[in-house]
Amino acid sequence: MSEKNNKIPFPEDNYTHNIQRNNERKLDRRGFMKTLVGAAGVFAVSSLPWGAVAAKELLGLSEKEYPHKKITDIDRIGVGEAVEFKFPGEHDDAILIRLSEDKYVAYNSACTHLQCPVFWEKEKGEMLCPCHHGKFDVETGNPTAGPPRRPLPTIEVSVENGAVYAVRVKRYES
Repeated sequence: MSEKNNKIPFPEDNYTHNIQRNNERKLDRRGFMKTLVGAAGVFAVSSLPWGAVAAKELLGLSEKEYPHKKITDIDRIGVGEAVEFKFPGEHDDAILIRLSEDKYVAYNSACTHLQCPVFWEKEKGEMLCPCHHGKFDVETGNPTAGPPRRPLPTIEVSVENGAVYAVRVKRYES
């Protein structure tokens, strides 16, 4: 019961009259997968040198010692006080806390949840992230409340000639 529609401006019965099947490249499912795998392979090979460099850098971060950076003189920070500083780079926020006469701890002060700044609250003896109410143990840097699941990266410090120096960053290892 198929009738020709005489109102169609072309002699064909459907709207595929402009497709030139003879010139069309044949790409079936297998051809598509070969193309996809080939493109992924080219991408993987082209990024391999950069991936190797990045992996080498990441593996060496925990052992990397930076030039010692003076944080503060010991007579300028009282017990229970904190000092903010930059380490290892000028854009890496860190915090030094003096826990006792001869014990200092320092951490990268970017929360391990969403990188909000972590503050020392002396009255409560807590390290707090105000963004999502994260809390960290001041002795270890481990999270104690809120959404953070990883500890803060520890900054090793040394006391020399009446001053506290930042030495290296110990990254979180799973």
